[in-house]
Amino acid sequence: MTATVPASEKLNILVADDEASIRQILQTRLSLLGYQVTAAADGEEALEAFGKIQPDLVILDVMMPKLDGMSVCQQLRTQSDVPIIMLTAVSEIANRVTALELGADDYLVKPFSPKELEARIRCVLRRSQRPQGPDGVIQTTTVIEVAGLKVDINKRQVFKEEERVRLTGMEFSMLELLLSRPGQPFSRNEILQKVWGYTPERHSDTRVVDVHISRLRGKLGDDPENPELIMTARGTGYMFRRISASPEG
Repeated sequence: MTATVPASEKLNILVADDEASIRQILQTRLSLLGYQVTAAADGEEALEAFGKIQPDLVILDVMMPKLDGMSVCQQLRTQSDVPIIMLTAVSEIANRVTALELGADDYLVKPFSPKELEARIRCVLRRSQRPQGPDGVIQTTTVIEVAGLKVDINKRQVFKEEERVRLTGMEFSMLELLLSRPGQPFSRNEILQKVWGYTPERHSDTRVVDVHISRLRGKLGDDPENPELIMTARGTGYMFRRISASPEG
């Protein structure tokens, strides 16, 4: 049985989909779980609603009238790090990769199970809002500094040469995971399980990890051809360079 979100902790979810039946189903199910739900029938309506309610999470259908989900995602990323889950009826890998490259945190292919979407929502919200480590334990204030990069684990903030680096919640959680075991590789499956909270059913599912690693490297200024921070462990996955962490305060 799924636990209901306490009324005092209600979070607002924006659902944008041109199919009325999907909007109705998600509004009903998510409301029963304790979320506040706002629905939009097209991309322009979604952007307008976003500006008014500043939701905690956005669910975007890719194929929408007036403005498609990809364009909405791209515009939202210029102003916000809000968690975004894309819904797509197109199963091609290239389509899903594009959604991730534009800034989506995760995606589901239609038709999808509402229970699976609810699980993805819980995971994305948990990773985006809780100041905790990969194992779910709240961290003491720890600042890690390496190669001009400063990572404040407790505040979930990253600075490069004193300038703030804007990361989405999922990007920070992935960086935090890699930093929890510097110098030791994580497989793509392990990263997907620990950060996104689900086990990949197909090899293509791990592309979520690859695209986020690429985005994270780009934001950190890490050269993908010769990375100094996030290294590729051939045949395995990824790891952060070996470093030493020192508590602050």
